[in-house]
Amino acid sequence: MAGLSIIGSGRYLPGRPYTNADLARVMDTSDEWIRQRTGIVQRHFCPDGMGATDLALPAARQALEAAGRAPEEVDYIFFNTMTPDHVFPGSGALLAAQLGCTRAPALDLRVQCTAMIYSLQLANALLETGQAKCILVIGSEAHAGFMPWRDWSVLDGSSGKSVPKEDHERATRHRGWAVIFGDGAGALVLANSAQPGSGLLGLDLHAAGEFAGQLRLRAGFRQRPYLSASNLDDEELLPVMEGREIFKHAVTKLPESVRAACSRAQVTLEQIDWFIAHQANARINDAICTKLGVPAEKMPSNIDRYGNTSAATIPILVDEMLRDGRLRKGELVCFLGLGAGIHWGSAVVRL
Repeated sequence: MAGLSIIGSGRYLPGRPYTNADLARVMDTSDEWIRQRTGIVQRHFCPDGMGATDLALPAARQALEAAGRAPEEVDYIFFNTMTPDHVFPGSGALLAAQLGCTRAPALDLRVQCTAMIYSLQLANALLETGQAKCILVIGSEAHAGFMPWRDWSVLDGSSGKSVPKEDHERATRHRGWAVIFGDGAGALVLANSAQPGSGLLGLDLHAAGEFAGQLRLRAGFRQRPYLSASNLDDEELLPVMEGREIFKHAVTKLPESVRAACSRAQVTLEQIDWFIAHQANARINDAICTKLGVPAEKMPSNIDRYGNTSAATIPILVDEMLRDGRLRKGELVCFLGLGAGIHWGSAVVRL
């Protein structure tokens, strides 16, 4: 039986790229330090006033145009983000209104960097049961809002000012994660394929909340009020990341997950044409290739140009590969990712 197919894709990156040298203006870091640890050279950030929905809109329009579908033909929207426009309502409903998807239900998913793999499972279920014929899947992140520096004009290099010592120390305390993230959006349009043997062939998904403290943003509704001066003083509105522990999870759990998904799909690692991984850290993905024993050229990367755009990394990379001709119909792809939660998983798809 034919399964889901990617019939259109799009992406959007805001503004000009910020280089590692730009970050060195506001914290103790360098181009060499960042490249060696992450593989990142530059990333994009939203300007003030731009949010996840604003990023998603042009990406979604590109994807629908590529698919040859009108907004009114979208039956369902999955909006994947950990940086929503508002605490509520969800960004999916905002996007639906701006896009003109007047009849589509919109569901926000908060499984961070594994969001696209969860979305594939949910979309496949809707398509297989006939509850939807055209699904728009978005990954969109506006991380700029929780960056640890205070004066963006210094980062821009437009002010000629230096950073106060207190601000420089504050940003440097958080450089382990602050140098990683970037902003952007990717969109995929999914529909049933007419090609027998295509679609979602194997899936492996997990969540382990006992490790949540290793990667999280502490602020929330456990205290009254949920936002106060103490939040700012304690830096509870900034992420916490135990980078070494997350690295260990990724390089042990993801190879196991890939093998499980391939086993369920009844394919070998050698038969996979592309391993499309979440772009968290170049060192992580290199280690996964080594553990799986697969050629590095089968795991494409764009983290050097965009950084970690969380839920958006996979659809941005898919869009690039579709548009430059690397990714073709009939190929066998394994998607994989691990992120906060922690959530992780893999999906084998025949395009």
